[in-house]
Amino acid sequence: MHHIRNFCIIAHIDHGKSTLADRLLERTKTIQVTEGQMLDDMDLERERGITIKSHAIQMDYSLNGVDYKLNLIDTPGHVDFSYEVSRSIAACEGCLLLVDSTQGVQAQTISNLYMAIEHDLEIIPVLSKCDMPNSMPEQIEDEIIELLGCKREEIIRASGKTGEGVDEILQAIVERIPAPKGDPEAPLQAMIFDSVFNPFRGIIAYFKIVNGSISHGEEVVFVNTGQSYHADEIGILKMDLKPCEKLSCGSVGYIVSGIKKATEVKVGDTITSLSRPCSEAVSGFEEVKPMVFAGVYPIETEDFENLRASLEKLQLNDASLSFTPESSVALGFGFRCGFLGLLHMDIIQERLDREYDMNVITTVPNVSYNVFDKHQNKLEVHNPAGMPDAAEIDHIEEPYIRASIITKTEYIGPIMTLCLGKRGELVKQEYVSGDRVEIYYDMPLAEIVIDFYDKLKSISKGYASFDYHPIEYRPSRLVKLDILLNGEPVDALSTLTHVDNSVTFGRRMCEKLKELLPRQQVDIAIQAAIGAKLIARETVKRVRKDVTGNCYGGDISRKRKLLEKQKRGKKRMKQIGNVQVPQKAFLAVLKLD
Repeated sequence: MHHIRNFCIIAHIDHGKSTLADRLLERTKTIQVTEGQMLDDMDLERERGITIKSHAIQMDYSLNGVDYKLNLIDTPGHVDFSYEVSRSIAACEGCLLLVDSTQGVQAQTISNLYMAIEHDLEIIPVLSKCDMPNSMPEQIEDEIIELLGCKREEIIRASGKTGEGVDEILQAIVERIPAPKGDPEAPLQAMIFDSVFNPFRGIIAYFKIVNGSISHGEEVVFVNTGQSYHADEIGILKMDLKPCEKLSCGSVGYIVSGIKKATEVKVGDTITSLSRPCSEAVSGFEEVKPMVFAGVYPIETEDFENLRASLEKLQLNDASLSFTPESSVALGFGFRCGFLGLLHMDIIQERLDREYDMNVITTVPNVSYNVFDKHQNKLEVHNPAGMPDAAEIDHIEEPYIRASIITKTEYIGPIMTLCLGKRGELVKQEYVSGDRVEIYYDMPLAEIVIDFYDKLKSISKGYASFDYHPIEYRPSRLVKLDILLNGEPVDALSTLTHVDNSVTFGRRMCEKLKELLPRQQVDIAIQAAIGAKLIARETVKRVRKDVTGNCYGGDISRKRKLLEKQKRGKKRMKQIGNVQVPQKAFLAVLKLD
């Protein structure tokens, strides 16, 4: 146990975590690095150049003739995946805090650091990308010293590309990070920090042993669900799973026990022995709070059960996803899903398509509101369709967040204009170093859900970094905006919006839909309404379309081919009354500007 070190790598997005992890794996001869970012094994991660999942891997390293086992967890850097980071931190005793020597300390660096400090982790500051011609090591070391209060000689200069500083990092991991604490003789107490679904072997749970030990073939109990299982296989996490006979206190490993139902494994649950159970579960694991809600509906109604199974399997691998069944007049049966942010929503949609072959329609994302009626009874509303009648509502409260934005001083003006346009209130601003400033704003979550991050990046030329945490619910003047097509309300396009923006928003929605809705055999009236009051109208003129018109003579199969093609196109759209609404119309609301 004294020769085990559990550590993770935390940093802001794109500061070089995965590249440094490659160098550590190479130096400890764990694997042959054949291409960049070996731990990012999802196609999606490779394509986008981001880490989505935390990955655990064990390395063997010897220092001064003593062999050590190092368990490394590489974590995502994007604010939407900070839940992955919190789980990794809960399974470690120390972390490498990576700061890009060309960009300095950024918002996510600070929030991940606070998370690590809360869990009492030993922090090793590392300056990455020191081989770059535009790196500023001296200046950024000053920022790290101010942030951490450490000594200058404790900061390691490294480069994931050239491998500079990798030996110093490995040495620091062994010398500075404490060995896991725990009692090897106590009853088994292990915390599940991740799980994956394997179609042949059932659910594989990854755990860290806090106390006691586990053997192959032992009978174990999952404390949260009370279910008992037979440990068919246990082992350690290398690039793939490596079985072994016994794992002792402080180790990180996996267990295969033939579990088939996704609901039986919860991340943060405790595994203990059936013969000698532990007295209490492992604590210190926070429940995830979804920030953004959207409806996910199968295009074919009969795929509803398949979609449920796919979401359950996905939830195993991504515990921050939450979902409940709901139905919509326009789209039939589906699920209301909770996500941590827009990127998270985008990734889930993409993974459903790629990994489970599920073709889905996603409605406009929104946040949850507290609605109070005249008797002051509180109702939590995640969906504009669930709003009570306007006459019964006393007031509505919406969630506010505290946003922290770190940027160069030259971009303060445009950023403040952006935040004020999103109903933000300036709390304070502090100078981090010479020309970099941190601005704090209180803003409604609904305003940043849609396009705030993209706009912030474009007006600051990519220099501003953004992080937020929820603070409270505040009363707000909100109204429900309905979109009617030929007099029929389309519940999937309803939104809750602030009174001041409602009329312009309604007009822009109607104009956008006029561009997107295909012309039909009849006129389509597009109207925006607040309650019974219509505030905007556009009309799509009618047309007759004959796809086989150009097809003169020839074989019947040519006409059939054209008609089949038309049929496939129609399938992608949903019938709403007699108006077909394409998927891009649901997403048009996001890109209204």
